[in-house]
Amino acid sequence: MVRAIKILCSHVLILAAVMVLPCRAQQYRGLREADKALNPIIWADVPDMSVVRTGDTYYMSSTTMHMYPNVPIMKSKDLVNWEIVSYAIDTLADSETQNLDNGKNDYGRGSWASSLRFHNGMWYVSTFSHTTGKTYISSSTDIEKGPWKTVSFAPAFHDNTLFFDDDGRVYIIYGAGTLKLIELNADASGIKEAARETVIIDNAGEPAGDNLMLPAEGSQVFRANGYYYLFNITWPRGGMRTVVIHRARSIYGPWYGRVALQDKGVAQGGLTDTPDGRWFAYLFRDCGSVGRIPYLVPVTWEDDWPILGVDGKVPDSLCLPVSRGLIPGIVASDEFRRRRGEPSLPAVWQWNHNPENTLWSVSHRKGRLRLTTSRIDSVFTQARNTLTQRTFGPVCSGQTMIDISGMKDGDFAGLALFQKKFGQVGVIVNGENVSVVMVNAGSGEPVVAAAVPVSLKRIYLRVECDYREQADLGYFYYSLDGIKWVAFGTPLKMEYSMPHFMGYRYGLFYYSTKNPGGSADFDWFRVSDRISARQGL
Repeated sequence: MVRAIKILCSHVLILAAVMVLPCRAQQYRGLREADKALNPIIWADVPDMSVVRTGDTYYMSSTTMHMYPNVPIMKSKDLVNWEIVSYAIDTLADSETQNLDNGKNDYGRGSWASSLRFHNGMWYVSTFSHTTGKTYISSSTDIEKGPWKTVSFAPAFHDNTLFFDDDGRVYIIYGAGTLKLIELNADASGIKEAARETVIIDNAGEPAGDNLMLPAEGSQVFRANGYYYLFNITWPRGGMRTVVIHRARSIYGPWYGRVALQDKGVAQGGLTDTPDGRWFAYLFRDCGSVGRIPYLVPVTWEDDWPILGVDGKVPDSLCLPVSRGLIPGIVASDEFRRRRGEPSLPAVWQWNHNPENTLWSVSHRKGRLRLTTSRIDSVFTQARNTLTQRTFGPVCSGQTMIDISGMKDGDFAGLALFQKKFGQVGVIVNGENVSVVMVNAGSGEPVVAAAVPVSLKRIYLRVECDYREQADLGYFYYSLDGIKWVAFGTPLKMEYSMPHFMGYRYGLFYYSTKNPGGSADFDWFRVSDRISARQGL
């Protein structure tokens, strides 16, 4: 059955032919299973996605909380293969919590779920921060190159979804359990004068039952078929993360809801369509220590309701192009060599909290990332200027070579698997003595699990992650020549910790415990989707 409908989604008009079939037969006839995309679409921490299609190109925003720059923007031509192209926000604030000053931090907070929209030639991204108590809306005419202009205003509208209606009015829907709406200025620069918040749904999780451990939140609103559709996530006790969808003829309601998907805990997201008229829901799943990972679910339509899944289930494969892998779009190696006009750091990199930009460089020594210290830190998680990017599944490795010639007494530099329960392999200087050490914080407190003295100034370091069947194990190595690797320390039992609320990341770190002012040079950083034979691959 094919029927033409007129869609208004993010205020972009699309004429779509919707088929109640998982694939376009003429396009995918004879497609082998090996040539289909597989769920999860991205086996890495990319939660709270918001997707907009313009023409044949998709853009997606996501959440990275306490990492900066903030609110990554990704691009795809096929919904499967994505690359990070920009960030909507450089920093939320210049504050102690954002700067890791005086023992304070913003772990697990920062900015949360964003909403990406395109309206009248302008891109908009909304997000919010409970740390600062503000809502942030960034705008740009060029989503890939910027620049982005950001305005902020109180209060912090929790899990808000930005919506430009076809009558020129602009709204935000927000909240948890009780969902509210408030009108914004026409340019989304703030709350419209004299606007009042309106409760549009008293208990948005009600379709999933009356015993919920997570009230309905994560709102995303769309318009199609003459209806407004509002997606939310909720979690019944004893059950799983669940998709609830409400619809209404007016954005003010009345809204009528139903459970749309209960399978594998895949939930929270929204709708997008393809140029050939198919529909998908983009959602994510909690997947242990690697983080919250994106899934795509086919959507058909019945009585103007979106029907998610294949027989109510999340399929393992999809009639979409096969993934080419996450390297180099989501994660990437870096030789730290820059051509004229290139950014100092590729978009895969983010700093843990706000960086101190005077203390790092890729130009001071050609082909090296130099980190310098200006203060004393005793705890890795409070050290400034740790450079990070995502780890990924099912297995991955990262390695680097570090020149320690500029390090001082009490300095520690190296490579980490970064979360609250972190693991580190690196070099510590103690007076005239230099040692390679492995630190395991899997117990909740950092413990030196292994140490060996070295005399060389150039040390090779490697970490590996095994996420298969949620093994969630990290392994650590060092080498004196980059050829012969020594398994080192104890395996790290990785754990997704709510205080950090983020999947494990690679981290290049350097901090001083006695004498600031030293430096460490990282020659390169290289990632792979393979781990050593010792781990069975």
